[in-house]
Amino acid sequence: MTTPTQSTPLAGQTPTQASRPASVSATNGRTAPGPTTPGLTLPGRTAPGQTAPGNVADRAVKRRRVLDILDAAGRDSLLLTSNTALTWYLDGSRVHISLAGDPIAALLVDRSGDHLVTFNNEAGRIAAEELPEGVSLDTVPWHGQLHAVAAGLAVDGDPLVEAAVTTELRAARQQLLPAETARYAELSADAAAAMTDVLTAVSPETTEFQLVSELAARIVAVGAEPLVLLCNGASRSDFRHPLATHSPIGRRAMAVVCARRNGLVANVTRWVAFDAGTPQELDAEARIAAVEADIFKATVPRARLNTVFTEIQQAYARHGFGDDQWTLHHQGGPAGYAGRDPRVTADVRDTIVLNQPFTWNPSGPGVKIEDTVLLTESGLRILTTDDRWPTTQVEGRRRPLTLRP
Repeated sequence: MTTPTQSTPLAGQTPTQASRPASVSATNGRTAPGPTTPGLTLPGRTAPGQTAPGNVADRAVKRRRVLDILDAAGRDSLLLTSNTALTWYLDGSRVHISLAGDPIAALLVDRSGDHLVTFNNEAGRIAAEELPEGVSLDTVPWHGQLHAVAAGLAVDGDPLVEAAVTTELRAARQQLLPAETARYAELSADAAAAMTDVLTAVSPETTEFQLVSELAARIVAVGAEPLVLLCNGASRSDFRHPLATHSPIGRRAMAVVCARRNGLVANVTRWVAFDAGTPQELDAEARIAAVEADIFKATVPRARLNTVFTEIQQAYARHGFGDDQWTLHHQGGPAGYAGRDPRVTADVRDTIVLNQPFTWNPSGPGVKIEDTVLLTESGLRILTTDDRWPTTQVEGRRRPLTLRP
């Protein structure tokens, strides 16, 4: 194991000192458990668009929540290994390289502090750009066993693992804190604006790939990662999860984006059409918005998610989509540090809390509605909004219409 103060040499090479943020110091072959300069801002932390904000106040609350989990379990350490858990606990640090790959770091939380372990070829960037104050950093060779080394930092070598406290960790993530709430609102607005920018510029001849490539460019330009990009033109409107093709979008199209920044994921669906719409389409759009309104009414503090799921099933039937419509696509659920955290089903009994984000996505044949929202003391606040997008009032809320350029 090496510290981030040195690189691992190849055969015949001489070790060289790597640059090190002043908040990281080597002690007995490991980095120190806390910063040596109180209040120091790591290099690059104030750069425009910098991810890994690492809000000190929010992180302290999160650590207390995890220590409460340890107390309840009668354990002294917990190993975090998933992207959802890591980005939440580290308050937005980027711990991935490939969007499709596993995290390149693992974190041991114990009574003494927070201990991040990463591969030696990742340590320089992690230390310079992603490491929050007060988190120690250890490295393992790029070909080493990341999780085993991180687990070995526990006093007894046998930390609690995520899978043993899945429900408890999810509950710890439910209630967004002030700084992350602000970041989530900004990301959601950026995602909604990207939709407006792209869909106001398309034409019936635009292909689905062209449309999602423009969406991807705008999401990346605001420092976010496009985790999901979907599009169906008029010829493919039956597909609920339509990966893009080279087909022109034609007279009507749906676009979906799930964008991640600082670990938080904003989800939004929008429609564009180049005619007035058929009576059947307009009726279905109004009815799916009514289904969503019923779901919003059920999304209240202290309600259980399985109770909301029952309301979803009944709402489809109530608004003319039939008793089985809910079986044809997932319905969404809590959001935040995962696209859905989790997808709601009859078996999910989590209790809803204030300041919890959601993305519900009711859908029917040729229709879908989806926005990221936050449950506040004054009710649900829609986060993925752009004042340029056409809306209508549904149960007192502005809800998106189909854009007709």
